[in-house]
Amino acid sequence: MALSGDYHTHTIYSRRNHGKGTIEENVKAAVEKGLSQIAITDHGFNQAMFGVRRSDIPKVREEIETAKERYPIEVLLGVEANLISANGDIDIVESDYDNLDILLCGYHKIVKTPRKRDGFFIFKNILSGIFHITTKRQRERNTNAFINAMKKYDIDVITHLNHGCKVDVAKVAKVAKETNTYIELNGKRLGMSDKEIMDAYNEGVKFVIDSDAHSPKRVGDCHLGLEAILRLRIPESAVVNYNSVPTFKAEKRKSKGKK
Repeated sequence: MALSGDYHTHTIYSRRNHGKGTIEENVKAAVEKGLSQIAITDHGFNQAMFGVRRSDIPKVREEIETAKERYPIEVLLGVEANLISANGDIDIVESDYDNLDILLCGYHKIVKTPRKRDGFFIFKNILSGIFHITTKRQRERNTNAFINAMKKYDIDVITHLNHGCKVDVAKVAKVAKETNTYIELNGKRLGMSDKEIMDAYNEGVKFVIDSDAHSPKRVGDCHLGLEAILRLRIPESAVVNYNSVPTFKAEKRKSKGKK
């Protein structure tokens, strides 16, 4: 299976050495892997430890444009936004869309939340991870948070679903299909069981296979997702970056703006 692009990679703009390489190093690695597209998607603004700063986005764009001139590959600017409330809020505001070519969203720990009660939403999932117990009520709350996020925001990709925040995968996948949101099969971690991946597929959702690279050497390393697709005999047509270039919502927004 030949992938056209890797749409989830981190750089030194994911602070405190969480991302190990520069934008140019990630781009160069993608070219060496034979990819035609790469997205630079550092952690969202409310990630307290590692998030990219909004003030850095113009510099990120400048470095991306320079890399595009030097290398034969399309480079997209994005962020991996954070789910920050049980209501489905994420750390994106309307003006951020103007700067983004792609928007990823996932659950992460240690994020700044808008209200104290939203901090409890994050904390309860942290406890669930420690004790490996998720109540039915909490799973429903998590599921609704992702569903609301997809309905509120132009999210292109849900990252590492079910990792750290257990959900009803089939219900999330159903809304992902309705909102034209891709579900990621992550190169570092698969939070979904084989059954849950098949549940998502049976809902008609489209998958994107990404590396979640935090260093240049891991760009394009998508073996976990690829192995899952092959093992479960999911057809290549269900993977949007298999020998094809996905369409992201920023393109539609730009098209509307030209009319």
